[in-house]
Amino acid sequence: MTATTSAPAAAPDHPRTAVRPPSSRLRAWATRAPLLPALIFMIAVTQLPFVATLVISLFDWNALYPDARHFTGLANYGDVLTDPDLRKSVWTTILLTVAVVLASLVIGLALALLLDRRFKGRGVVRTLLIAPFLVVPVAAALLWKHVLYNPEYGLLNGLLHYVGGPQPDWISNTPLLAVELSLVWQWTPFMMLILLAGLQSRDQQQIEAARVDGASDWQIFVHLTLPHLRRYLELGALLGSIYIVQNFDAVFTLTSGGLGTANLPYTVYQSFYQAHENGLASAAGVLVVIGSIIIATFALRVVSSLFREEVGRS
Repeated sequence: MTATTSAPAAAPDHPRTAVRPPSSRLRAWATRAPLLPALIFMIAVTQLPFVATLVISLFDWNALYPDARHFTGLANYGDVLTDPDLRKSVWTTILLTVAVVLASLVIGLALALLLDRRFKGRGVVRTLLIAPFLVVPVAAALLWKHVLYNPEYGLLNGLLHYVGGPQPDWISNTPLLAVELSLVWQWTPFMMLILLAGLQSRDQQQIEAARVDGASDWQIFVHLTLPHLRRYLELGALLGSIYIVQNFDAVFTLTSGGLGTANLPYTVYQSFYQAHENGLASAAGVLVVIGSIIIATFALRVVSSLFREEVGRS
């Protein structure tokens, strides 16, 4: 008996069309397409006004005499750098920023060390300490001006009257210090949060090993905690500087730029809204933006280094 074998089925006449996977470039565009509206909106809101400001800064442009407008090149920038009032405002801005950042970092570090310990009611204390940073800047300045600094019914003079002390006019006698104290009160919680995050990222095993070896709390703080917090201190200083350099609310609300407290943003406001010097104000504004970008560049480098350190640990 012979076995019969069936012949294999004939192949179809038309070949099958292979399905090609989408290219990597197409997948990248498909992934980024939902972000395009936000990117376009951000460019329209931020970059186009800056370009317009940059163009206006190249003109001698007084809003009261629009027909006398003419191109002057970089002359407005020269006026900003050589004008005595503007140079004084630059110095005031530097002094205000350095004082506020340093004081906020020191107080914020002390509060972060306190909150890093376990104690009853720590959550409530943490919430209360964060609260000043959540207050609207103008409201915070009004709070200090009327509730604390007022020479007649302010809280500070009320406490001094209770102990038989003097009744000074805080804003008139110490105007720059008054502005600095209000900004320190508002920005200390920001520094505290950054440094508290740094404290909670320490290697606890290393600290316990140091305690076993007989190291005191001060030695652990100096040789372990501070070196670990160096990046966080730099980050807080840079981010704080970016915001405080551009601060306008406290100066405008507390002193209206008088008594030697006019910083560069307030001087830009005076040049634009009071003197109507659009070109000069735009040039000063461009310089403020350039300075902020320089500081932000260092801040981004510090942030990227922090991320690299965290990735290296994991």
